[in-house]
Amino acid sequence: MFNDIGPLELLTLIVLAVLVFGPEKLPKVIQDVTRTIRKIRDFSESAKQDIRHELGPEFKDFEFEDLNPKTYLRKQMENDELGLKEIRNGFDLKKEMAEVADVVHGREPESSAGASASAASSGAPAGSGGTIDMTKKRQKLDPTERPPFDADAT
Repeated sequence: MFNDIGPLELLTLIVLAVLVFGPEKLPKVIQDVTRTIRKIRDFSESAKQDIRHELGPEFKDFEFEDLNPKTYLRKQMENDELGLKEIRNGFDLKKEMAEVADVVHGREPESSAGASASAASSGAPAGSGGTIDMTKKRQKLDPTERPPFDADAT
């Protein structure tokens, strides 16, 4: 419950509790707090049991932690019934971004270099191979001249 509290923070809380409640009342306050926490846990467990009972025998293995999306995905990744590992391994974001950057900068992407070489040997044009040349020849502008305005780009 308090896994993220460090020793200095815990010491600060103890000193603050002693100052606020005093050393005489502090044991009684701690007992009251622990009793309240215990009642809340018991209420929560009884509510979970009631829900499991109402759902029926089909959901006897139902865990409320499974309602958390992270827990659900972790369990699905372990079971891999959906083939998520295959999808995750088949998608390489770094490679895709490198290819896009190469096209934008006018360089030949590494993966399409072999495709364009094979296309050239087969007589197909170098541009056909599924790649689109998005580079345009940039014109030098006079320093006093404004660049062209593209209404769709703004």
